[in-house]
Amino acid sequence: MTEILTPAASEPMRLADVDLADLDNFTDGVTPWRMFHTLRHQDPVHWQPEEAPNSGFWAVTRHADIARVDRDAETFTSMKFVNLEEVDEDQIKKRASILELDGVRHRALRSLLQRQFGASVINSYADFLRGLTAKTLDAALAKGSFDFVADVSADFPINVLARLLDVPPEDNQQLIDWGNRIIGNTDPDYADVLLGSAESEKYRDLPFRSPASLEVFEYGRELARQRRGGNGADLVSKLVNETPRDGVPLSSQDFDNYFLLLVVAGNETTRHTITHSMLALLQHPEQLARLQENPALIPTAVEEFLRWASPVYHFRRTATRDVELGGKQVKKGDKVVMWYASGNRDEEVFGNPYDFDVARADNDHVTFGKGSPHLCLGNLLARTEIRIMFEELVPRIADIRLAGAVPRVRSNFVNGIKKLPVEVTLA
Repeated sequence: MTEILTPAASEPMRLADVDLADLDNFTDGVTPWRMFHTLRHQDPVHWQPEEAPNSGFWAVTRHADIARVDRDAETFTSMKFVNLEEVDEDQIKKRASILELDGVRHRALRSLLQRQFGASVINSYADFLRGLTAKTLDAALAKGSFDFVADVSADFPINVLARLLDVPPEDNQQLIDWGNRIIGNTDPDYADVLLGSAESEKYRDLPFRSPASLEVFEYGRELARQRRGGNGADLVSKLVNETPRDGVPLSSQDFDNYFLLLVVAGNETTRHTITHSMLALLQHPEQLARLQENPALIPTAVEEFLRWASPVYHFRRTATRDVELGGKQVKKGDKVVMWYASGNRDEEVFGNPYDFDVARADNDHVTFGKGSPHLCLGNLLARTEIRIMFEELVPRIADIRLAGAVPRVRSNFVNGIKKLPVEVTLA
């Protein structure tokens, strides 16, 4: 049997050994948590040097400080971009999506699809989601041995995204591949061109410097052409046929970047949360037994899944003025990086934060942001997908075992698992 490693996060690590900019520190499933633990206890607002051309950043690792930064868009702006890459004004103009906007324009673009991700619409999908989940699980569980990522946690959310975009299921694998290539731009198994390589300069004006972005743009533009002037209720139809509340129509560039964000965000985070949750249940069989004995715990467990998984390690802001934060003097223009994953293990907020507890109450995690105008637009959809997945999966399993290595995405942005080989005995 393959050994199951659990994060020994509180094992001491010297502050001098912490390096959040070294992507190889994020491939073993243990080192990131040890680094976060050291930072929260020894230097919770920590200056992290980076290699040129980047200039370093403030790593914010405590829950309270993360919430402060997330809520204050005037002091900590998204408009200089939200990941660690430093971009110039020309790149900002070409690459900015809703993630990289603040204020009136951000609210206007967000409102275009806000209703589509609201409770009334998402709740109306419940029967569809349950049927889709059953179909996914029927196909996977019948194999006995399979890769949980490929057959369950990637398959399910991409089918949901296909429904929201109103595209054929035959396009699902292409959508998954695009997401891998774009978000995995620092992983040699996924990236067409590795971020930071000399070749990536050719693609500096594309999201994530990924040539796959061009393919996503082309795909989205054809959908827009087909849907423009129609009365469809899908996300593409809403983007091309409705005017934002600020009265400024989407430019073709606005559409490209919005569509690409939907393709990436609509799959990656839910997929990785489902995967991490299944791995956690493998590592903690007593918690799986609790859910099997009491399925009513599953909605509560979903919040613990989201806390535990922390599928996005960080988001970045940029200081618009000199400001004190956590006892440090942050200068105007400095990058300020909220490490959500660390906030989700903060001992000041979570009792026994390294315990995986499906009945954890008052689970004030920051997985979707904390009081932010950028609170994840699809958070209710993600919660619903995860809940229904485990409501359908847990009763079907008599036993589940890990059947191989669990490789991680080489990234300090997305906390991703590439493969989760399992063997299942059905109930």
